[in-house]
Amino acid sequence: MLTALEQSRKALPQCLPNPPVGCVIVDKEQIVAQGYTQSPGKHHAEAYALKQIQGKAFDCLKMYVTLEPCSFYGRTPACALTLAEDPRVDEIYVSIVDPDPRNDGKGLEILRTPGKIVHLGLCADEVKAFLSKYLLR
Repeated sequence: MLTALEQSRKALPQCLPNPPVGCVIVDKEQIVAQGYTQSPGKHHAEAYALKQIQGKAFDCLKMYVTLEPCSFYGRTPACALTLAEDPRVDEIYVSIVDPDPRNDGKGLEILRTPGKIVHLGLCADEVKAFLSKYLLR
């Protein structure tokens, strides 16, 4: 998760007003993709990382993301729905819940519906210290 937090720092300032989110995808304890939120209208961190492994065969991937994947369609598709439909990603570690009322746990529920294993709270203090000023309440 700390590597995902490093990725999130790379998002600034281009990602604003979106929060600077970081993401890492791991296969067998090895990082296979990394991403961070791009400028508005472009990929969010999860989609940016998934694009890097497009067309590659993997099983049982783990994803580490600093903020709950979005559950709503804005300028980009909902990341939680994209992840829920991706059979390669089995386990998702989310550091903190997105307090934006359009999310606020909805992304986590979308991920759990098809049976994804979702962990919440890894490195939450470190991520909150960085992300809190960029989050809607």
